[in-house]
Amino acid sequence: MSFKKLQPELLEALDRLKITEPLPFQKKVLSKIKGGASVFGIAPEGSGKTTSIVISTIQKLECAAFEDAPRALIFVKDKEAALALEQEFKRFTYRMDLRVYCAYEEYDFEAQKNDIYDGVDIVIATPKRLNKIFFLNGINLGKLKLFFVEDAEFLVKSSMFADVIRTPESLERCQYVVFSTVFDHRMTRMQELFMANAQIVKM
Repeated sequence: MSFKKLQPELLEALDRLKITEPLPFQKKVLSKIKGGASVFGIAPEGSGKTTSIVISTIQKLECAAFEDAPRALIFVKDKEAALALEQEFKRFTYRMDLRVYCAYEEYDFEAQKNDIYDGVDIVIATPKRLNKIFFLNGINLGKLKLFFVEDAEFLVKSSMFADVIRTPESLERCQYVVFSTVFDHRMTRMQELFMANAQIVKM
C-alpha cells in the first residue's frame, strides 16, 4: 500500500515529517490492517512496526476525535514504552484533535480513571493497569475498533499474557493486531482464543 491511499490529514502529517515511502514491512501490513483484517506482524527491529501502529490507528479513526469512549487500545510492556509511543503519536497528530492517553502503574489510579471518563480516542496501556481500570468500571470498551499489542515479546511473563487475553473476552467485535519479532506459542494461543482468522505478515 502506498501512502497516497490515506486520509488527507495523515498525508499532510507524513509530508511534514518527511516520510515519503513505506518500508517493505509497512507495504505489506498497512493494506491488510486498512482492509480490516486481524494481523500478526512478525518483523525485526527497525522494520517500522511502531510507525505502522500509529499510521493504522490514525487512519482507522479518520484523524478526528469522536464521542468519549476509546476506539483504539494499544498494550505495551511498561510506562517507558507507553510514553514513547504517545510521543510518536503526537508527532503525527500535531494538527488533529485525536486524544491519546497513557495508563500505567506509576500514576494515580483514580486520576487515570477520571481522565479516561472525560473522553479519549486512543488508550496506550500496560495490561495490569488497563485491567484494573476496566474491571472497576473505569473505561468503556464498547466502541473499540482496534486492539494492538506492541512488541509482544513482553508477554513472556504469564501474568502479562493473562491480562492481555482477558480483555477480548469482553469485546463483541474488534480488529486485532499483534506485532513481534518472533511468532511463538503465545501467538498460537491468541489464534485459538480470539484471532482464529488472523493473517500473518512476516519479514
